[in-house]
Amino acid sequence: MWDVVVVGAGPAGSAAALSALQQCPNARVLLLDRHNFPRDKSCGDGIAPHAVDELVRLRVEAVLADRVPIWRLTLYSPAGIRVSRLMRRPGHVVPREVFDARLVDEAVRRGAVFARHSVRRLSVHADHVVLDGEIAGRVVIGADGANGVTRRLSGLSRQPAVCTAVAVRGYAVAPPGEPEQLIVLAGEDWPAYAWSFADGLGGANVGFGMLLPSLRAQEAGGRAVLHGRLAALLPGVTAERLVSHHLPLSTSRPRQPNGRVLIAGDAMSLINPLTGEGIYYALASGRLAGRAAVGGLGDPGAAYRTALRRELGRHLRHTTALARVTSRPGVVDAGVAAALRSRPVFDALVEVGLGRGLVTRPLAVAMVRELVRRSVTLRR
Repeated sequence: MWDVVVVGAGPAGSAAALSALQQCPNARVLLLDRHNFPRDKSCGDGIAPHAVDELVRLRVEAVLADRVPIWRLTLYSPAGIRVSRLMRRPGHVVPREVFDARLVDEAVRRGAVFARHSVRRLSVHADHVVLDGEIAGRVVIGADGANGVTRRLSGLSRQPAVCTAVAVRGYAVAPPGEPEQLIVLAGEDWPAYAWSFADGLGGANVGFGMLLPSLRAQEAGGRAVLHGRLAALLPGVTAERLVSHHLPLSTSRPRQPNGRVLIAGDAMSLINPLTGEGIYYALASGRLAGRAAVGGLGDPGAAYRTALRRELGRHLRHTTALARVTSRPGVVDAGVAAALRSRPVFDALVEVGLGRGLVTRPLAVAMVRELVRRSVTLRR
């Protein structure tokens, strides 16, 4: 009988294991994954400042010790408006093949047991949960990603296609000059964008993403569309190791039920609908799930649901509302133009898109003023 069984050893799962052991060092924690580590994972590889905060909370910030801080963020709006500024705090770019393996190693070093295992069955009992008839845990944390089985086996609803994005990711040589995180917002089939995230070591993670319904509506195949848009929006970039993946956006999330099965990270559809950022959400939700699993404060599911709502509830409501408002490219143009005019607006957009920021009154007012200004200009 394990105290906690974590299904999935990505950032959410490793954070859950680390958090449980941080809360209760003697806890028996089993960390399962269907892959051995290191293993590749299709992702943008961006470790945003708030994700770094989570690493500090878990006392594993050393996993970034040899990485280069990336301070500059450059945005192109659908209409081509460009803003390029230094962020208040830097991000990092770490291939998931490296980042995830380091987190697993830290969890094992703290006392977790790692095992390779593919979960197929889940049985919930009054005081424990059994996986595949052979692995028993007082609490199970499902952190097995967008295509994982834990959410489905728990009876939670599937992610609707309209709230799902598809992205292709590759690696390329970084352009010369100051390393930056570049995002090119596409006007065609909006919302969609390409990215190039330099790692400061000569390489760059590059990719393109769009909503699943828009991709399905294309006459060409999905591979041709994703690869073609990437090439068009990032001309001159030769990408290798191109792999696609689904992103379950946080605009539609299942409600964490009471009980002994907790769902975290991508499995809980915790992907920022504005930027596709998910590593911060994965680390934060994993930390909260691990704490609730060993907290001994009544029902683990209820405790985790409450903690998740307190930590991210307002932010998730704001990003959902902003995603609806920015479904029109012109609104996005106004936001980028406002960020070009105002450093505080730029900082607010970074907080909303990469962290746990809110749509503040100054941000909303600045966007509305820019919309009015652009409307008057067009009428002239």
